[in-house]
Amino acid sequence: MSDRGSFDTNVVTLTRFVLEEGRKAKGTGELTTLLNSMCTAVKAISTAVRKAGIANLYGIAGSTNVTGDQVKKLDILSNNLVINMIKSSFTSCVLVSEEDDTAIIVEPDRQGKYVVCFDPLDGSSNIDCLASIGTIFAVFRKTTEDDPCENDALQPGRNIVAAGYALYGSATMMVLSTGQGVNCFMLDPAIGEFILVDRDLKIKPKGNIYSLNEGYAKYFDTAVTEYLQKKKFPEDGSAPYGARYVGSMVADVHRTLVYGGIFLYPANVKSPEGKLRLLYECNPMAFIIEQAGGMATTGSQNVLDIQPINIHQRVPVVLGSPSDVQEYLDIYQKHQANNGN
Repeated sequence: MSDRGSFDTNVVTLTRFVLEEGRKAKGTGELTTLLNSMCTAVKAISTAVRKAGIANLYGIAGSTNVTGDQVKKLDILSNNLVINMIKSSFTSCVLVSEEDDTAIIVEPDRQGKYVVCFDPLDGSSNIDCLASIGTIFAVFRKTTEDDPCENDALQPGRNIVAAGYALYGSATMMVLSTGQGVNCFMLDPAIGEFILVDRDLKIKPKGNIYSLNEGYAKYFDTAVTEYLQKKKFPEDGSAPYGARYVGSMVADVHRTLVYGGIFLYPANVKSPEGKLRLLYECNPMAFIIEQAGGMATTGSQNVLDIQPINIHQRVPVVLGSPSDVQEYLDIYQKHQANNGN
């Protein structure tokens, strides 16, 4: 990149990248169009996030979404931007959003062959304090010839054809996988394009950071408590792990991806099924972490192997560096065996 207003032709933009990936796959171009539409929505949301205070987008919109969270004005705007951009791309047939009770069936004259599950503004409880927030999405291919319906979205994460997230932090980053590794793109506001900054990113085999909400420690399963004890007071004399928790899944998972370590949102007494949603939070993040060489589990099974039973299903999730996740799994499975499960 050179002076403002000029452009280095050797730079790989997200638009160029997905076009090249589409050519390699010898596809129809429909997925490329869909991903570019999502990219456009993310750019618009990024602009809205930067102007939120000026445009009076802060504050409660006066309602709650299907999962019981208070809906912010910026949530509504982000949701509408994603829906409208995807619909206008003529690539999707079913949309599942955190903000809508039921799946959105695209009008017949605009239908394509893909199902898109998304959280338009993850971590929106952090909006008013200016902490990092994001957008998460997963794309599936419709598997039946029937008219589109909500059941088309009830596919295990193994069927994902593309997944990604956008992080609105000190800069806006888009992290994307189409099943051929993980690539990171930074939004350059000078040219309005996402620029490839990390190709084929790999997570560290082992990290030194754990991330979870320890405010729920009173309700943790004994396996989680034991794992945390080992991280804080290592028996081998090594340095204890550091604790980092933002409360925005995008921010916490992205840090885990970049620095290594483990992110946990396990089930507990208050949330026995877990709290994070499978289709548009856990599945896309698990897909990305696995594509980067990491692991993602509920404790009892791989996140991507779960057969969803409803579009807003919640599941426990533990993901990150393979060595760290495996250590958690060993402890979890030991406790399950001791309990006769």
